[in-house]
Amino acid sequence: MRAMILAAGRGERMKPLSDVTPKPLLKVKGLPLIEWHIKNLKKSGFDEIVVNIAHLGEKIQEYLEDGSRWGVKIYYSDEREDGALESAGGIRKALHFFDDTFLVVNGDVFCDYVFDSEFSLDGKLAHLILVENPQHNKDGDFGVRDNLALNSDVKMYTFSGIGYYSVDMFKDLEIKKAPLAPLLRDAISKKGVSAEVFTKMWHDIGTPKRLKEINDE
Repeated sequence: MRAMILAAGRGERMKPLSDVTPKPLLKVKGLPLIEWHIKNLKKSGFDEIVVNIAHLGEKIQEYLEDGSRWGVKIYYSDEREDGALESAGGIRKALHFFDDTFLVVNGDVFCDYVFDSEFSLDGKLAHLILVENPQHNKDGDFGVRDNLALNSDVKMYTFSGIGYYSVDMFKDLEIKKAPLAPLLRDAISKKGVSAEVFTKMWHDIGTPKRLKEINDE
């Protein structure tokens, strides 16, 4: 299985830091966020990783190169001319890198989730990793019951930015700017998405304040 790291975002909430450094290269505990992902993916059995780039994408390429220093092969999906395609659009543009099931992780999360290179979707279109709601997303995104993701429930959780997907979920999309949430909600309404709750360390490094907080811990 191949993995994809979403690294093309502008990082508006991370300004002014993201004006000169792409968000995935901002450092947590002395290492760029994206390097933590690559090391953890390698440790979990992922040898081939797709990285989409747009804003300051050349800096990401210069830092990661071909991935050989971590023992992985990195492929780039370049969205610089497209102006960043958002999550679903970015995945759709990179879809030719994947055969069937693939993993996607947001480049701006920091966690100790153990990726599974042999994960099976068991006929579902997607499997989402959910977490307890952080302060900045108190209402949550999705529920989960009997391993099925729900669009609404008494208890709601936040989507961690980590998910396993089937190529079938994206193959009919046009290559254009498109968010992921509506696509997920449609598939969830048809009982096509499974989910689990991850209860260990997870942080969304979305603002300078949150970046400082995690580095101060």
